[in-house]
Amino acid sequence: MKRSVLYFLFLAFCLGLLSGCGAKVQEGKTTITFQTWNPADYGPDSPIYQIIDSFEKENPDIHVEYVFTKSVAYQEHMRVELIDGDGPDIYGISTGSAFDTFRIFEEDLTPFCEREWGEDWKEKFLDSCLDSVSGADGRIYGLPLGQTYAGYMWADVDMLKHYGCEVPADYQDMKKTCQTLRENDQMPLAIGAKDSWMNLDMWMSIAADCDKDALYDAIEGKVSFESEPIIESFRIWQDCFVSGVFQDKAVKMPIYDTINDMFQRDGKIPMITNGSWAMNMYTLSDERTRGVVDREGADHDVFLIDWNGDGKIAPVTANPDVVLCMNPESTQKEAAFRFMDYLVNEGQDLLVNQYLEYMPSRADMELNVQRLSEDGQKNLNVIIENGKNNVAGPRGIKYEDLSLAVCNELKELAIGKITPEEAASQIERVSKETIR
Repeated sequence: MKRSVLYFLFLAFCLGLLSGCGAKVQEGKTTITFQTWNPADYGPDSPIYQIIDSFEKENPDIHVEYVFTKSVAYQEHMRVELIDGDGPDIYGISTGSAFDTFRIFEEDLTPFCEREWGEDWKEKFLDSCLDSVSGADGRIYGLPLGQTYAGYMWADVDMLKHYGCEVPADYQDMKKTCQTLRENDQMPLAIGAKDSWMNLDMWMSIAADCDKDALYDAIEGKVSFESEPIIESFRIWQDCFVSGVFQDKAVKMPIYDTINDMFQRDGKIPMITNGSWAMNMYTLSDERTRGVVDREGADHDVFLIDWNGDGKIAPVTANPDVVLCMNPESTQKEAAFRFMDYLVNEGQDLLVNQYLEYMPSRADMELNVQRLSEDGQKNLNVIIENGKNNVAGPRGIKYEDLSLAVCNELKELAIGKITPEEAASQIERVSKETIR
């Protein structure tokens, strides 16, 4: 009798546990999880919630569980989850080294794409974006959710005028402008140099200005990093810290939310380094941002400069900002791809044309941004024009060890621990050992 009672209590306990574990599962629906650092969760007005809500209304048999993870150490966090078998059905990843090294955790999406969009489905995406999500075997392992352009700087034109300055055209102008700003107790060109990705973005634009062929040939191991154009780019990068172009203690300051907030939300500093995605300042509902960007006569410029003095402005680099990948361990692949399909179509339309989180990754997408001010349209035109005619090549370095080596040496250059020649030598050693 006691055994029967204990068995009943044990069974009831187990059923209670199962009920608790299944609390997130909605009856009659397939639940899929989507985890990423971007599109970000910055409040109830974040566009990702609009996309999910719209998707679920059109697909009442699917429930999307969104898991937002901050960008700090995001990829290391995702790697641990996937290795442990606790990964989401769909996740976002960066292009380049992260995308390539995660290949074992990326489902081949080629058959899904062919079935859903037909044999000519590749025409749906821009070639540069498609190249970034393809494996060496020609298969597709991710879908590009919007494109971004890196290497830009942003200026509050009115604030520069207040100090008797203009938007710099070349590196010498930049030095003089930053000296004037410092003399007036103002911050010079602000960079979030605590973030390795930001350093890589800016250095690659400088290096591409010095010689884009030398840059990408070095990345592919065709020429040495110890070539003069690469060393020259390291000299310019280090000089930005030595000569005071970048702010003091820059290597301790992240772009988000420190530097970005000082420029975009507080309106306290005149110039920052940031990419095309900073265009979302014109669409955010955040009251502090609106107070800065929409103030009477507000004038902001996105700009590039001639770093090496050859009379030509630096090019930008481009890549899909977020690649949507499917976990091979997912038990809900059909439902997962249905949401991925929605994200790169209806979702991207909203993310680009209403929120300017990205530029289009789809060749069939019409750029028609809503609610954009005259100042915003002016800067969008600059980004569009450079995207058409001034792209050096891919953003980032797809070989993980090489990317880490470059980022490390950029930090060492920033704090003056090594010379440009020593940085080039250290990176070249890693390059020679890199499997391509």
